[in-house]
Amino acid sequence: MRNRPIPGSSGRVRAMRLLGDPVLHAPCDPVTDFGPALAELVEDLFATMYEARGVGLAASQIGVAQRVFVYDCPDDEDVRHLGHLVNPRLAEADGIVLRGPEGCLSLPGVEAGTERYDRAVVEGFTLDGEPVRVEGTGFFARCLQHECDHLEGTVYTDRLTGWRRSRALRAGRLVPGVRTV
Repeated sequence: MRNRPIPGSSGRVRAMRLLGDPVLHAPCDPVTDFGPALAELVEDLFATMYEARGVGLAASQIGVAQRVFVYDCPDDEDVRHLGHLVNPRLAEADGIVLRGPEGCLSLPGVEAGTERYDRAVVEGFTLDGEPVRVEGTGFFARCLQHECDHLEGTVYTDRLTGWRRSRALRAGRLVPGVRTV
């Protein structure tokens, strides 16, 4: 029997912002109010992420320029990692650099080989303002780095170069609502 509600069960699904939207390309503001509005935002992030079938979602992706993201992501050993981070900071990113498939809910249906470190540590806070440290490897490390990038105004296509970048942006032009440069 569960003694906690399912994340997102009381949230509402919000509209996803797509590549080219200015909110995705600007750094987010730190959270200063750890009250009910923040709890509602986290619930909405989970509801929206689950509706879109994602593994992570940053507040900027639903048009809220605050430093918050949620995740429900497996690592390479299929261990599930579920949580949220407020005012996260990528404290460490190291290990092997791997190029692996990466996509984004703000650029649906487009995937590209993106280089990321195989290990990441993110420090931040819970909804209650308690300090938290999250460590991930493999796919989960990729997710943590991806979501931290969103909060800095970086989309994964910004990390691509050459033909990978051209191909991803060209594919993005076929997605309704996406504006590529």
